[in-house]
Amino acid sequence: MRTVYVVDDDDAVRASVQGLLSTRPNLLIRGFRSGDAFLAELSSLDPGIVLLDHHMPGTTGLEVLRKLVPFAPHFAPIILTGQGDVQLAVEAMKAGALEFLEKPCDPHILLRTVDEGFARLETETAAADRTQAARQRIARLSMRETDVLMGLIDGQPNKVIAHALSLSPRTVEIYRANLMDKLGVRSLSEALRIAFAAGLVTVD
Repeated sequence: MRTVYVVDDDDAVRASVQGLLSTRPNLLIRGFRSGDAFLAELSSLDPGIVLLDHHMPGTTGLEVLRKLVPFAPHFAPIILTGQGDVQLAVEAMKAGALEFLEKPCDPHILLRTVDEGFARLETETAAADRTQAARQRIARLSMRETDVLMGLIDGQPNKVIAHALSLSPRTVEIYRANLMDKLGVRSLSEALRIAFAAGLVTVD
């Protein structure tokens, strides 16, 4: 089940958008009359698409966007407003909006944008899950095991790593075996993939 949150102070607009989205299967649609009402429940909400008006009493759509940043990648916000301009669109995109649409919006464009939002949401969520899992594995390593891993990442042989860490080559071999076991891998290439996913290795 996928979730779409419609945040708009106009009851008629909310009803229209919810009616359109209800034609799609497996969609859970929730409406909020203000940005403040949405933010009040934000921490308990499931990941989903946020169709967000800008001009609302209290917290504006742009302000809601900025408050969604710490919750990325769990929400894909789309601005849907009746009073848009270029400057607002630029600010919204900089603040993390997936798209900026003006009311009245072509139903086909809105549905396509929602589909694109779910595609991005699923991709980014999967990537975040892989990163989190990799970091959890790396966190199992001791300081010395991490040092040895970094040496391996740099392409250094055991003897060079041992010299740099003031250890014996045999001790480095033991640390290497231990870190491979803790990471649950059998080869250096697998260990490197985890290091990449965890952010230990950066590409210039």
